[in-house]
Amino acid sequence: MIYDIRHITTYSYEAPVAYSLCALRLRPTSRAGQRVIDVRVDIDPPAAGRIRRASFFGNDFEIVHIESEHRELSVTARARIAVSRPVAPLATPSWEEVRQHAFSVNDLGPQSPAHFIYASRVVTLDEPVIAYARKSFPSGRPILEGATELMERIWDDFDYDPKATLVSTPLGVAFEKRKGVCQDFAHIMIAGLRGIGLPARYVSGYLRTVPPPGQERLEGADATHAWVAVWCGPLDGWVGLDPTNKILVGDDHIVLAEGRDYADISPIDGVILSSGGQDVGVAVDVIPVTSEDAAPTFG
Repeated sequence: MIYDIRHITTYSYEAPVAYSLCALRLRPTSRAGQRVIDVRVDIDPPAAGRIRRASFFGNDFEIVHIESEHRELSVTARARIAVSRPVAPLATPSWEEVRQHAFSVNDLGPQSPAHFIYASRVVTLDEPVIAYARKSFPSGRPILEGATELMERIWDDFDYDPKATLVSTPLGVAFEKRKGVCQDFAHIMIAGLRGIGLPARYVSGYLRTVPPPGQERLEGADATHAWVAVWCGPLDGWVGLDPTNKILVGDDHIVLAEGRDYADISPIDGVILSSGGQDVGVAVDVIPVTSEDAAPTFG
């Protein structure tokens, strides 16, 4: 599949902003299962300086500073991406075997499972979450089978409720409420897997949505999404699971960034010099196209 993606973030400020320093993680990169054909990020008002580099985990990272006074900041990321993900393995090793491999690796590269076994800034290893996950992993069970059941249980037991949590809500609170959004469900699943010694990483990106029959697709109706990748051993590698939708990750998922948790990959963060509050609006479009040579549909 080939997609055109448009991701617009707009900040409106109560008082003039004299200076803004932003960290952007808005450019998808080519990686296993996807190829970036074109990408650009536009900023209004224009930045006085922009510095780009790759993060340790291979995400595109850009530092932007804006020195002109402004009451609104708009950041628009556009990309065309081809996605062709491999089919998930039919058989995987037992979870105990994968755990043993994970704790014995001597590779510390970006794809190494060693970075994704322990607690991180946002993923705390809470015992109730670990106990919940452990039920899906009886002795000798293949790791992907257990991870798939855990994903399905989260989908069954938790309610999707955008009003139940904030970006800053601890995963333990979301777990107790049994409510939240994709970020919460991904963090909970990751915590459960890491709690029993299984490597799991946080993936952010986009998911193509299909409108109801007979209705046109609404612009800006898509949203950023989050899911989990679990390491299934040195032969099978990383496999994506989407607990919000109870599906394995496929060609409808487009990766924006990967890390230990949301703190590693938040699309935009930074600081401003101002005396007032702010409102933030986000609109995302994920549009299938027929060819990488077709005219862009994102404008």
